[in-house]
Amino acid sequence: MGRINWPRLGYSAALYALSPLIGWRIWREQVPTYSRWQRLGRRLGKLPTPPRIWLHCASVGEVRAARPLIEGLLVRYPRHSLLLTTMTATGAQQAQALIEQQLDHRPRLAHCFLPLDFPGAAKRFVHRVAPELAIMFETELWPNLLHACQQHGTPVAVVNGRLSPRAFKRYQKVAPLMARTLANVDWLAAKSADDARRFEALGAAPDKTAVVGSLKFEVGLPSRGSVESERLLLEWEGRPVWVAGSTRDGEEALLLEAHRQLLHQFPDALLVLVPRHPQRFDEVAALCEAKKWETSRRSQGEPVTPATQVYLGDTLGELAVLYGAGQVAFVGGSLVPLGGHNVLEPAALGKPVLSGPFIENFADVVEPLETAGALTLVADVDTLVDALQCRFVDPKRCLQEGQAGQSAIKAQQGALARTLEGLEALSRAER
Repeated sequence: MGRINWPRLGYSAALYALSPLIGWRIWREQVPTYSRWQRLGRRLGKLPTPPRIWLHCASVGEVRAARPLIEGLLVRYPRHSLLLTTMTATGAQQAQALIEQQLDHRPRLAHCFLPLDFPGAAKRFVHRVAPELAIMFETELWPNLLHACQQHGTPVAVVNGRLSPRAFKRYQKVAPLMARTLANVDWLAAKSADDARRFEALGAAPDKTAVVGSLKFEVGLPSRGSVESERLLLEWEGRPVWVAGSTRDGEEALLLEAHRQLLHQFPDALLVLVPRHPQRFDEVAALCEAKKWETSRRSQGEPVTPATQVYLGDTLGELAVLYGAGQVAFVGGSLVPLGGHNVLEPAALGKPVLSGPFIENFADVVEPLETAGALTLVADVDTLVDALQCRFVDPKRCLQEGQAGQSAIKAQQGALARTLEGLEALSRAER
């Protein structure tokens, strides 16, 4: 009988103590087509046929970033099916959209919610799914789930592993728990040498850790925009259009103020405002109404007329479409101290990218874009307005910055091939 894992027992006791709060979170994050029992490892729905690979992504951003890996796994393992899990409702919706797009592989790809990390729920889930390989995306280190995989004999990989300095400081407070959790990881593919060092400082084995680069750079570089993007471009032709995507609470008011100032020089400018979370769509619409903005809502099919000043992108899964219809992209979660969001999506579409200063969660992808001149960081509303004005008066600059972004992304690619090779070596070693 092995040693008692006191750190994990203490962690599990804390989870049980917090279960009323956790229960409220389950209720809020529910999607009608999924059973709430999935949060306890039950009623997982129709699973794809075995043998199975299990890939876990936290939310919508991670599902988007994992798309190249998902497609690569389905091609590399033609006998296997793939179960994708997420924690959030928006992640579930993004996963379902991705499954619908995988026409050739759809029968081999399924989604359900990740169970909460209670010991019993974790054990039930792993026993029911019986994955031949478990893959955690970025920093999804759940002690009981990883322990259940170890008990079941399932090898565990962490891919696109990232650990920001802020997260590292938090995890240091529970260092014994993290050390025991990381002991259950058989291969850790870190995004950068700094990430690898932080994981190793928490207890990851150096001989099981590799630096492979960021999977976020493995986005496709479209030769042309989507049909809907091109339709909107034609519809809005002649107007200066900027798209503010993945905006967060407290940020929309700042962006609307920037737009108000921009209208002094460009009275026909259009702001396409896309909040990050769907539960805030009505709240942002009410803010626009309270500030007397001429607003059209995409979800209502309201047309953009010459009088429209703000177009609210209050639909799911269309951020890339809307980025593609603007001249300049601003990526949200960055004018407020929330760590930023994915700047690669608009850069891959050939758009000049602006971001606020709070972008530490994406430092690894920011640096190459900034060095290439494809990304500009703005400090506040005034510098945002200046940056927009400079690009609207100089379309050639927009084109050059967009091309520089696509070149920078192409130069950073290769992480997908290295990740798939590492996973294959791991699965062979475990046979």
